Amino acid sequence: MEKLANCPACGSTQTILHLQAKDWLVSQETFSLMRCTACQLIFTNPRPAEAEIGPYYASEAYVSHTNTNKGLINTIYQMVRSFTLGQKLRMIDGLQPTGSKLLDVGCATGHFLQACQGGKWAGAGTEPDDGARQQAIEKGLNVVESIFDLPDEKYNAITMWHVLEHIHRLPESLERIASLSQSGASLLIAVPNHRSADAQKYGATWAAYDVPRHLYHFQPDSIKPLVEKYGFTLKGQKGMPMDAFYVSMLSERNNGGSLVSAFFAGLASNLKAMSSGQWSSIIYIFEKQ
Repeated sequence: MEKLANCPACGSTQTILHLQAKDWLVSQETFSLMRCTACQLIFTNPRPAEAEIGPYYASEAYVSHTNTNKGLINTIYQMVRSFTLGQKLRMIDGLQPTGSKLLDVGCATGHFLQACQGGKWAGAGTEPDDGARQQAIEKGLNVVESIFDLPDEKYNAITMWHVLEHIHRLPESLERIASLSQSGASLLIAVPNHRSADAQKYGATWAAYDVPRHLYHFQPDSIKPLVEKYGFTLKGQKGMPMDAFYVSMLSERNNGGSLVSAFFAGLASNLKAMSSGQWSSIIYIFEKQ
């Protein structure tokens, strides 16, 4: 385990314990989530080092890497993903012109990247997991291990769908993403929001804490200043209402609850978010200056 002496976003040494959360998926270990009192970022600390975190992803239940449809929750995930792929594609289609170049960071098995290449986008991707990356390559996609392996070229759009919370080298990665973005490029970042109503309901058992795979735990006030330090401007944000239902299902499983309870928890979270803006997950739309 590595212990961070400073906040990975702003460098402050002033942190307090936010809560302790359990790894329900793999190890059953408990991890501390620390909150920076300067920038309000919550981060897992201590955490597995980059070279040792691989085994924490080694579960068939980690569906974005395995594409498993075993069990009801994973089957629902696959069905919802097919629906949300179209929504994401329409969103970026409205941001950049025909023939644009797109980079999907953390593309997993390549479903979104494949959808982009079927449209107007010239796409490339990165994926650190060997198995998921190989599945993407077998689809005929241009995918490398890391953003640091990419040639120095510029992209019109960069997407990070539930990826930023997994990246160990946070400042270096955001700096590299900025260097790969042309002026006017769109950067779309989707991450869970720990201020959502479902997060408040489930507390330490909220599935989207997903320690230790999630190294950071964002909310609107902490992600905006972090990304804007690298030459981006926040242009808008969009809630992901389906995430409230999916995360509530996983959280109920952690608590021995039911799918019925999960449905009503997700519904209540979305209804509150319609006025508060605090969705279970949020897509942040930035523009490179």
